Amino acid sequence: MTEKLSACPICNNADEAFYLEGKDYFLTKEPFQIVECRTCGFRYTNPRPTEESSGKYYQSEDYISHDAGKNGLIPALYGIARYFTLRSKFGIVKRYSPGNSILDIGCGTGEFLNYCQKKGYKCTGVEPSEKARTFAETNYKLDVKTDFLNGLEATSRFDCITLWHVLEHIHQLDKTMMKLTHVLSPGAILIVALPNSNSHDASSYQEFWAAFDLPRHLYHFNRESLIALAKKHQLSCHKILPQKLDSYYISLLSEKYKRGSANYFNAFFHGFLSNIKARVPQIGHSSEIYILKHKIS
Repeated sequence: MTEKLSACPICNNADEAFYLEGKDYFLTKEPFQIVECRTCGFRYTNPRPTEESSGKYYQSEDYISHDAGKNGLIPALYGIARYFTLRSKFGIVKRYSPGNSILDIGCGTGEFLNYCQKKGYKCTGVEPSEKARTFAETNYKLDVKTDFLNGLEATSRFDCITLWHVLEHIHQLDKTMMKLTHVLSPGAILIVALPNSNSHDASSYQEFWAAFDLPRHLYHFNRESLIALAKKHQLSCHKILPQKLDSYYISLLSEKYKRGSANYFNAFFHGFLSNIKARVPQIGHSSEIYILKHKIS
């Protein structure tokens, strides 16, 4: 089942324009459309699967974000990248967070929270996938909730909340943003990592760009639209950090979607060029991390 949004999720304007049509190259091969708000420029999937029907688009043994130990080059490369990014992610938390309580929304199998837990942090996770949640609870003894909007105690507050490539999947965007601001402690930070649809590799691959990830990605942010969403919810952008490895991984997947097989030379070239082009602020990196704070902080 699908639903059609009648207005932009950020500015609520109903005037939209066609942006591009792509496919669910990862799983179903179904076509989906991305539109662009004529008022604020925000790009979003429309029509999109309903929240109730969206689960089928994640039902694959190859859905890497919820599965460890897969064989093959791409999962292996993802695993290597994850090993290095865990330390990098924790370094960001340690540098910008005012305390040691952390909530990771979309925590998957819990590797990041387990890393933080070993460093002495008080960790809570949210993960709707039963398989991933059970893995995190069983193997890492983590406290993992099923649902963010309804699963936390009313008095819960956190020094740091992280959404590593999660916000673009969430149907109830405004409700989630309001809840996020509510459970942030005074002076706390919200860390949001997202693909950047203005990046060079996005422009190069167009409808084959893997980070569109239709229809799992409901929103296709760039710097301007994420900052506009933050401002709408009384948050300010304190810092934007690059995820430089993502350009290579996304380009490798994009090559596979475009050509039917991975072209490693082209993927490396586009990934490298994307990181070079990212020096232009209007372009930015393939994926970026936003450090957000309450405006009064």
